[in-house]
Amino acid sequence: MTKRQKQRRIRWDLLARPFWMTLGALALLLGIIGAFLPVMPTTPLLLLAAFSFGRSSPRLRAWIVDHPRFGPPVVAWETRRAIARRHKILAASMMGVTFLVSVVLGLPGYVLAIQGVCLGGASLFVLTRPDA
Repeated sequence: MTKRQKQRRIRWDLLARPFWMTLGALALLLGIIGAFLPVMPTTPLLLLAAFSFGRSSPRLRAWIVDHPRFGPPVVAWETRRAIARRHKILAASMMGVTFLVSVVLGLPGYVLAIQGVCLGGASLFVLTRPDA
């Protein structure tokens, strides 16, 4: 690696670390809020936080992975791409309720079609993952 490449790398690291730290903190905050609100997904936000902290703060990443409540879903996903059965059922149910609310509200057909395809695909993905 040339001296110029090293200087670029150092400059990039100085910019990237605060970005990843901020993204991780925001994802963690939203994930914690999601633990109490049924409409916000907790696990994907914690996965994003763990990934972001892995790029910026190994100590914070270790805190998430070792946390008794937040750690097991993150570790299950990272090691086996697995989701707990109750979380899969809850996620699919919430997607179904969201679609039903859209139908009851009388959203246009094209919106329902797009929503149905997206929510159906997401549900299929979640439900076909191994159980944690």
